[in-house]
Amino acid sequence: MQSIPTRILVEISLCVALAVVLNALTLLRMPYGGTVSLVMLPIIVIALRRGVFAGVTTGVIYGLIELMIDPVIVHPLQVVLDYVIAFGAVGVAGIFRTVYLRTAEANSRSIRGLALLFLAVALSSALRYCAHVVSGYIFFAQYAPAGQPAILYSALYNLFVPVSAIGVFAAAALTLPALHSVSLSRARGLNGGQD
Repeated sequence: MQSIPTRILVEISLCVALAVVLNALTLLRMPYGGTVSLVMLPIIVIALRRGVFAGVTTGVIYGLIELMIDPVIVHPLQVVLDYVIAFGAVGVAGIFRTVYLRTAEANSRSIRGLALLFLAVALSSALRYCAHVVSGYIFFAQYAPAGQPAILYSALYNLFVPVSAIGVFAAAALTLPALHSVSLSRARGLNGGQD
């Protein structure tokens, strides 16, 4: 098994820490767990910079830390769905890494770059949303109002994920070009100014 380079381990650690801070800065806290926040931003950023493995690893570690900080536990499978799978799924945004980085090198603020970023945020937040909806349907159905199907209740309750995704997309569209510029400048500096 290959070891993970120290630089990537440090980036994962920083992104997990930033996710914890961003989750503390919430716009809305749901009564049975979940927040409208930018928590997905650092997970998506590292996924687009370093790939699926780093993204999923960051998401899973963050999910386990979130479980320790603000747990909502009704069943072991619910814990896996709401913390491990939901946040790990955000790291799947890394499937767009190669094409996103190529596009960003050409012009990080291009329409194509924004479209790829949108796809990454949409896919990762949709996967997270699905994990939360399944968990809500199975484990939180008793909270549905009388006469409302549990799946509808869960789908509506968990709309905090797509609402958060809108903010994450906007923040990532502003953040990633700056990060990419710094990375390119640093790479050029390490190469002695050679391209």
